[in-house]
Amino acid sequence: MKQDVLRMLKGLNFTEYEAKAYIALLEKSPMSGYAIALSSGVPRSKIYEVLNGLVERGEIFVSHEDPALYIPLPPQELISNRKRKADAAFDEASKCLEVFHATMQNRDNIWNIAGYDAIIGRIKDSIKRANSRVLLEIWKEDAEPLKDELHEVSATGVEITIVSYGDLDFDFADVYPHDSSDEITLEYGGRWVVLSVDDIEVVAGIVSLGEDSRAAWTMHPGLVMPITEVIVHDLYIMEMLKEHRSILESSFGPNLIELRKRFNIGPSGFTVATKLGLVK
Repeated sequence: MKQDVLRMLKGLNFTEYEAKAYIALLEKSPMSGYAIALSSGVPRSKIYEVLNGLVERGEIFVSHEDPALYIPLPPQELISNRKRKADAAFDEASKCLEVFHATMQNRDNIWNIAGYDAIIGRIKDSIKRANSRVLLEIWKEDAEPLKDELHEVSATGVEITIVSYGDLDFDFADVYPHDSSDEITLEYGGRWVVLSVDDIEVVAGIVSLGEDSRAAWTMHPGLVMPITEVIVHDLYIMEMLKEHRSILESSFGPNLIELRKRFNIGPSGFTVATKLGLVK
């Protein structure tokens, strides 16, 4: 238990000696500096330096008697003070860094993102900025980590439309399950994600290679428009299949397999993943 508290306090930027001294005072107070050193294990040569730092921050109190006695700031007050200071620091940082907003909105840049977690994190941040609509083409296992962010923006009136490879139960979104999820996963040897936010920002890439996954993030209009249209055209096809499946499949095979073969990479139907050397 004490080790958990020690780790928590260090997470709040207490030094190890500060955390040990504060815990000792929580367990028993008031105490003299000498007693705190004995109880906490903080070296006697360091204890008054440590206690003075805590006093200056208002996290312990000292009496004016001889010898001086110390008591801790109650834990809930400590947490409230730390939260208040952190909020003030974040507010100040937000104002100071606002000057760089225009730089980050540079629509000519194309940023490379490496690694699965970094790609998912970038997608989450983009979703949080949505004001009107989010278009997303994604596999079920990659959509689940985004559920909270998508649900949150949908509650503000943002329209969420998802082309899903695999059954996805997001009742706050318009979900279009792709008919050929298993076949396409096999054809291409992996999973990808395509995100368009408000038709001004996109993230697109392959996400099935763990730390070797790669994606691009951009607001470049020359890429945002065609990448957004990739999702829109898949939605067109799904609506046409819903209304005219028998006619289309009579011409192009079940789930339009013959059409996919016709326009797959190379005349012999090599997959994208094989071409890139990602699978054998």
